[in-house]
Amino acid sequence: MHDDEPTTTARVVLFSRAGCHLCDDARAVVAAEASLAGTAWREVDVDRDDEPGRDLSQYGDLVPVVEVDGVRQGYWRIEPARLRRALAAR
Repeated sequence: MHDDEPTTTARVVLFSRAGCHLCDDARAVVAAEASLAGTAWREVDVDRDDEPGRDLSQYGDLVPVVEVDGVRQGYWRIEPARLRRALAAR
């Protein structure tokens, strides 16, 4: 349930950038864990996208960053088990 519409509520948000191999790895983890949890996720390119009310420059050196329900769950290397626990906590 990858969701490309920024206006749609997604529990999981992956902050990434083009050409980032860690972002490719994180995308696979997020897609798999969100699918298992039956929840939507979306991806935000920190170099191109606009997130109202949020300064994306804070993510510059940390990408990929994953948030669940607005809470940061990890950056650089995303741990599937940690993401799974966060998704189950709701």
